[in-house]
Amino acid sequence: MAYERIKLERLKDKVMSAEEAARFFENDMVVGASGFTKAGDSKVVLPALAERAKSEPIKITLMTGASLGHDTDGKLAEAGVLKKRMPFQVDRVLRNKINAGEVLFIDQHLSESVELLHNNIVPPVDIAVLEVAYIDRDGSLVPTTSVGNTATFAELADKVILEINTAIPMEVYGLHDIYKAENYPHRNVIPIVAPWNKIGRKTISVNPDKIVAIVFTDKKDSPADIAEPDEKTTAIASHILKFFENEVQLGHLTDRLLPLQAGIGKVANAVLTGFKHSNFYDLTMFSEVLQDSTFDLIDSGVLSFASASSITVSAACYERVFGNLQKYRDKIVLRPQNISNTPGLIRRLGIIAINTAIEFDIYGNVNSTHIAGTKIMNGIGGSGDFARNAYLSIFVTQAASKNNSISHVLPMVSHVDHTEHDVDILVTDIGLADLRGLAPRERAQKIIDNCVHPDFRAELQSYFDRACARGGHTPHLLEEAFSWHLRLAETGSMKR
Repeated sequence: MAYERIKLERLKDKVMSAEEAARFFENDMVVGASGFTKAGDSKVVLPALAERAKSEPIKITLMTGASLGHDTDGKLAEAGVLKKRMPFQVDRVLRNKINAGEVLFIDQHLSESVELLHNNIVPPVDIAVLEVAYIDRDGSLVPTTSVGNTATFAELADKVILEINTAIPMEVYGLHDIYKAENYPHRNVIPIVAPWNKIGRKTISVNPDKIVAIVFTDKKDSPADIAEPDEKTTAIASHILKFFENEVQLGHLTDRLLPLQAGIGKVANAVLTGFKHSNFYDLTMFSEVLQDSTFDLIDSGVLSFASASSITVSAACYERVFGNLQKYRDKIVLRPQNISNTPGLIRRLGIIAINTAIEFDIYGNVNSTHIAGTKIMNGIGGSGDFARNAYLSIFVTQAASKNNSISHVLPMVSHVDHTEHDVDILVTDIGLADLRGLAPRERAQKIIDNCVHPDFRAELQSYFDRACARGGHTPHLLEEAFSWHLRLAETGSMKR
């Protein structure tokens, strides 16, 4: 019975429909919602709010862990509910509203959102909408497929609405490690020295008196969009694996490497999948999201442990994992994102970070968020948390796209998310540039030689040569620096 998932008896009279729960929202409220890359998100209450807003105008500021599934962001945006959104999104409808200036968007490092709340920098949370597997006898909450910022929202919100998802087995209890860092100036060392260390509770504490509504759902997470490795992603993965093999030969790494972090998407999946056919073994992850490739590597025996903040997988992998939790219970852990993404731990553990770029320039500056410098795609996510603090910071992208009419290696990026100081390795399907220990002029030549598509290499070399003749520590021709972007806007191609 669904009510058995409410183990604190006095909360059972809080059960109601999603439509009834949606009546608790008022105009101009700040709402904190669970959800991290489509996992563990509100599946009925926020959509019910979107329906309510179609006949009764209401606007909110919405904070989450990361992106939501089930088109929820799009439904809220289309209904005009969203006044402001943070810290990450992937929805096409919402993206268009943001770029049109109709929704304000704060693109933020994922480790920082709750810091702003704890330090009273942003307005406090009025209502938290949280998905849980069940409510324990002490009133604490057992999360589902993500933790994200749920623990902070539960602590700081004035009111809490819970969605108990009966599609999630109650055996999920024990997969989570809920640790709260102290507020400044009393913050202590976070005692994690290996990905498998568990230092917190299995459940999220909450004052039961704040729980105003409980809604039952049985909807699974939106499945991840998994694309099979193609020629380009396979080439990128091959370059990275060869680089790792060389690092082992040089004595910089062992065959166990160091804990891995990989961004979401087909490139990251291709890279991780490549480890199945390598000599590396006993690998670990300290990342944000566990994807299909994570569980493939666990099943193959290559990966021994993985720490993250959410599980975002395809429908087939979802059934494999949650239909066989005992197999994975001692191999994975889910943490709050201000722990999974905290800079100090990333530096301490020596993370190897692999993230995706939209474009990068000849000096190694990376744009991972904006098209043509102005239109947001998704957001910086956790890539900045990892890039600046990783043992190795790797960014990947295809060398060219749209029938090779667009180069992803440019004289100057149109928007900077990661400066050259935070980037160690750049990889395209053409090749890999190791930028460590190189001055700007050395970096530029290495990138041109190794990463640029042949159709654009001569022109980019010409730009660099003429810039060097003019002089400067980081030579540029400012009158030409964005000419490739301008040419694309005017003609539909970066080619002359």
